[in-house]
Amino acid sequence: MWNIKRALWIIAGSLSLVTGLIGIIVPILPTTPLVLLAGFCYGKSSPRLYNWLVTNKYFGHYIADYNSGKGVPIRIKIFAVLTVWTSVLFTLTVIPLFLVKVFMFGIAIFVTIFIFTSPLLKVINKSSEIMKY
Repeated sequence: MWNIKRALWIIAGSLSLVTGLIGIIVPILPTTPLVLLAGFCYGKSSPRLYNWLVTNKYFGHYIADYNSGKGVPIRIKIFAVLTVWTSVLFTLTVIPLFLVKVFMFGIAIFVTIFIFTSPLLKVINKSSEIMKY
């Protein structure tokens, strides 16, 4: 059973990372939350993949900033929440099942709370001093 869970975590992490990669090019997809999700999934499944992601020169800084408590920039938070609510509201108009609508709405509320209660990364001047709020 553990191997199945591990494989599912690796698949979820890989899909999240690939989507985050696409998010670098496509402005609608938020990269930071997807890379953080990939790190979480890899952390649950594979120390080797997690270490690769954390030390990766392109993605490692997202996870390093979050893990060190520096947080996520406000523009990324707002964009992530807008993306979540846009997709959920679209789904709510398309899916006729009431329980699915309630479930999707609950997920959107949970994700919004999680995003806005996580640490905020704020640059306070052009010399890139970072201040945690």
